[in-house]
Amino acid sequence: MSEEGFEVHAPHEHALEHAGESGDHGKGSSSTNQIAMFTAIVATVGALFGYMGGATQANAGLYKNNAAIKKTEAANQWNYYQSKSTKQNLSELALEVAPGKKDFYLSEVERYKTEKADIKKKADALEAESADWDHRSDEEIHQHHRWAQATTVLQISIALAAIALLTRKDWLKRAMYAVSSLGIVIGILAALHI
Repeated sequence: MSEEGFEVHAPHEHALEHAGESGDHGKGSSSTNQIAMFTAIVATVGALFGYMGGATQANAGLYKNNAAIKKTEAANQWNYYQSKSTKQNLSELALEVAPGKKDFYLSEVERYKTEKADIKKKADALEAESADWDHRSDEEIHQHHRWAQATTVLQISIALAAIALLTRKDWLKRAMYAVSSLGIVIGILAALHI
């Protein structure tokens, strides 16, 4: 024991001292720092891509639900149209069976024809809306697949980064950069709806 007392080193000081003795502050440390920074950036971009993938998947589900709702509303209109057709047919039959009320039943037939035309327009419009929602859902699910592909490719590049750190192989480092570039390109395609 000296007059200065005990000297206790923190664990990281020992690691730094050991790294300094082994020459790890040279090329290997710079490469390690580059790969670590790369991994952090790619993980952040991947997280954003993952969020976008989840958002587009949710939108696709909502749009498909809207399509189903509109399809049901259209079916209801077609059922209503059919009931008016049945009433029109009954009025036409009544013209033959009860000729004394010919004017009444003729006006009923015309009324049902007019009502059916309006109902048909509504049903056709609802079917068109349903088809539009279906189309939008399909576009969203396509975009979701692009985001998922981009996220997966970025995850692969992060795995390559870990292997490159462990093996210190330059070809793995180059592969890591190439794969991450591909992931970014796929993410750009997703953003552009391609």
